Amino acid sequence: MNTEREEMQTESRPKYVTLPSEEAVAAERARLQYQKKYRQTLRTTVYALIVVAAAAVIMATIFFPVLKVSGSSMEPTLSDEDVILLFKNSDFETGDLIGFYYQNKLLLKRVIAGPGDVVDIDKEGNVYVNEEIIDEPYVTEKSLGETDLDYPYQVPENRYFVMGDNRSTSIDSRSSAIGCIETDQIVGKVVVRIWPLKQLSILW
Repeated sequence: MNTEREEMQTESRPKYVTLPSEEAVAAERARLQYQKKYRQTLRTTVYALIVVAAAAVIMATIFFPVLKVSGSSMEPTLSDEDVILLFKNSDFETGDLIGFYYQNKLLLKRVIAGPGDVVDIDKEGNVYVNEEIIDEPYVTEKSLGETDLDYPYQVPENRYFVMGDNRSTSIDSRSSAIGCIETDQIVGKVVVRIWPLKQLSILW
């Protein structure tokens, strides 16, 4: 009986809870504040990355399309697999590199002459615009190339006469198969090569 009474008395005694020290409370408060700040920072960073990615996609779609070069028609200026950036605009001059749509493909060529200009090409591949030979430092080997036009040839209104830098292999405005490019076909002007990185360069 005494033992049972003692056990009952022991169970009825108040149990004391050990309170954490001020240092422990402060440490726990700091930990919770850090977690809250970390979550806020992480959320803000994720939102910022989403906004930047969306802006980049919009910029690339509307203003700066990215294009991967395919083929050798623009050698030596551009090579197969190069990645370039275009700038959408409607102001083109002789010597500008442009991208344009042709039969659901995006091609790259160089502007030689604009609307109303008269183009002539001799057998050696020298190009004349309005009876003046044009300087073409980007061409390493001149060639008349594949052509079925009668020269001198006048560029129609709202069109551009374009040629590839690799004159012997490029199929361009010298052939009636492609002809002169309408303004509406042009996507924009090539401004920079971004890949490969070792050849990063401004092409404007």
